Amino acid sequence: MGRVIASITTSVDGFITGPDDGPRYGLGRGGERLHYWVMGGPWTYDGGHEFAMHGPDKEFYDELVAGTGAGIVGRGMYDAAGAWGGTNPFPGPLVVLTHRLADQPPPESGFTFVAGLDEALERAAAASGGKDVSVGGGADVIRQALAAGRVDELVLSTAPVLLGAGKRLFDGFDRDVNLEILQTVSSPFATHVRYAVRK
Repeated sequence: MGRVIASITTSVDGFITGPDDGPRYGLGRGGERLHYWVMGGPWTYDGGHEFAMHGPDKEFYDELVAGTGAGIVGRGMYDAAGAWGGTNPFPGPLVVLTHRLADQPPPESGFTFVAGLDEALERAAAASGGKDVSVGGGADVIRQALAAGRVDELVLSTAPVLLGAGKRLFDGFDRDVNLEILQTVSSPFATHVRYAVRK
């Protein structure tokens, strides 16, 4: 297996969503500003949007996902994204960490539901073809993986916005973790930092 890479976008004040995130507003009210870098500029839930990533953001993202063979996300992210219309949009199979296993989607969707982090990591590693395993949102999944010592690299994309409310990435996290900066890439919409997690 390759590395386990946890990645997420946060505001300068540490929020990964604005308030009231859910299927209608996946990143919460005002949270769409977190993903200006993904969309290539300002967008709104009500005005429609396209994935138009470009420049330093696209170069950073392309390099990050080039080695990805499978991923893990939490049920909250899966639900807030509307299950991405029923088809996994990411490179490789996507394992969804959830306690509600009964509504497992069909295999052709690219999603596999599991109940625990260890099983999720095992399934993703087995499906990755020896490539990296990406651990995405929500915050709880990333905190669990970091606390368990299972993350090799932490990637934080920080959007230049203060949200003031929502879900915090490290809310309740009480571990002492040493990080080493591997790479920094900036654009008008985000500063992306790749950290090695020193164990």
